Amino acid sequence: MAAQLAARVLDQMTASAASDLARAEALADRALAAFPVRPLAHYAKGQVLRAQQRFEEALREYETVVSLNRNWVHAIAALGYCKFVTGSIDEVIPAQERAIRLSPRDPQIWLYYFWIGQVHLLQSRLDEAILWFERAHTANPDQVFPHAYLASAFALKGETARAAAELAQARALASDDRYSSIARLRAVGPFGGPKIRSLFEATYFIGLRKAGVPEE
Repeated sequence: MAAQLAARVLDQMTASAASDLARAEALADRALAAFPVRPLAHYAKGQVLRAQQRFEEALREYETVVSLNRNWVHAIAALGYCKFVTGSIDEVIPAQERAIRLSPRDPQIWLYYFWIGQVHLLQSRLDEAILWFERAHTANPDQVFPHAYLASAFALKGETARAAAELAQARALASDDRYSSIARLRAVGPFGGPKIRSLFEATYFIGLRKAGVPEE
């Protein structure tokens, strides 16, 4: 239950994020106290910590999961993402590719595609980024993030009409007003530490401005 509650927050599928996370944290802590060597308990705690944007701590929980079960797909993928946020961008794509190989029909595969696209975008490989974001959208059309990142990528390529259409879709699907301004988006994050944040500033945010997101 803790992992599911945290997942609702991570996927922006709840209007009660704070209470969901509080309940998830209590359940995860109880599970860890009762079953300290169960990978599921560590995975649940990792999900809670990631939803709380405590990425260094989440990373350690996911590492524990993988040490106990080296084929735990969701932990492998989430571990790769946490390494990305904490500055190890080169470790993201191999982790997602491993998750895709292990579970090619995974319900969360859109997220693995998305995280690969995110790395390509931040490293200015726009065509590759668009390819992976479109795969993410195809795998799960109701997710907001692929649309927002497609808006940025298309705008950076100068395809303003497509960028505007994707931005409109992102705003329609978002559970809050994060795409109303760059300042608002920065406030909700997460965009990692200085190394990763600088890449977002140089690519993603510039693209969103070009797509029509105002500064304030």
